[in-house]
Amino acid sequence: MRHIMLALLLLSGCSGFQGKATFEEANDLFHQGNYRASLETYRHILERDPGRGDRVLFEMGILYAHPKNDQKNYRKSLECFQKIIREYPASGYRQNSQTMISSITTVALKDETIAAQQKRIETLQQEVKGRESEIAELQRKVKELEQSFFAYASRNGSAERILIEKKTRRLMLMAKGEVIKTYKIALGGDPIGPKEREGDNKTPEGTYIIDSRNRDSRFHRSLHISYPNERDRKRAKELGVPPGGDIMIHGIKKGFSWVGDSHSEVDWTKGCIAVTDEEIDEIDMMAPNGTIVEIRP
Repeated sequence: MRHIMLALLLLSGCSGFQGKATFEEANDLFHQGNYRASLETYRHILERDPGRGDRVLFEMGILYAHPKNDQKNYRKSLECFQKIIREYPASGYRQNSQTMISSITTVALKDETIAAQQKRIETLQQEVKGRESEIAELQRKVKELEQSFFAYASRNGSAERILIEKKTRRLMLMAKGEVIKTYKIALGGDPIGPKEREGDNKTPEGTYIIDSRNRDSRFHRSLHISYPNERDRKRAKELGVPPGGDIMIHGIKKGFSWVGDSHSEVDWTKGCIAVTDEEIDEIDMMAPNGTIVEIRP
């Protein structure tokens, strides 16, 4: 661009703009920054006085390439200078036209390279921008989980016991005889009394352990409780019924996590203990397999 600016400053002053009023008018429009009107005036001059075409073409070439012309067109500028060399071989503007062709060709190539790079940058920025909210949300969740985990772990270590009180609808993580954290829960649809048989929609009562977990559960995550224990199996045998199983501490069914805390307003499980998705994430981190689970009436 510096090449063109220098050439324009030197060469536009050489043309003089002396003669007919139309040249003066075009010159005035040029210095006023009205490049479109100046070009139109030169076209009229060329139509009326083709014998002075070399001068007109030179001025038009300068206008088309001028950096301040927001409609600059390097291709048309080059066509003007090339036409001078081709059709006016004896013109005094020939040598200056060759200089302008060299400068404009160099700048045009650089502009094309810059434009291509800029387009690539914009494409990449759009791709990144399109995923910014997704990335930010994931980062927020990771940070919250990390903060929760390290806060609990640094203060108390892993939970030693999970205490569930059916009557108060509370699940408590215990360590060193103290409550680490308390969660509101939902129980089986028929919560009064212990589970006795398969399909009774009751939540068990007794002492169990976490014996496995599923981190891709239909209920976000789930921790399996070792129901039935020996006492449960004996009672079911006396009743002549299967004791059932698959009792979990789990989150909310996939697709319904938006319910949040309000899920605990209704006992909606088939005997499991339900918390929110965020809460089961915490419990999953704090309660390893082997953790004692005591479920009280």
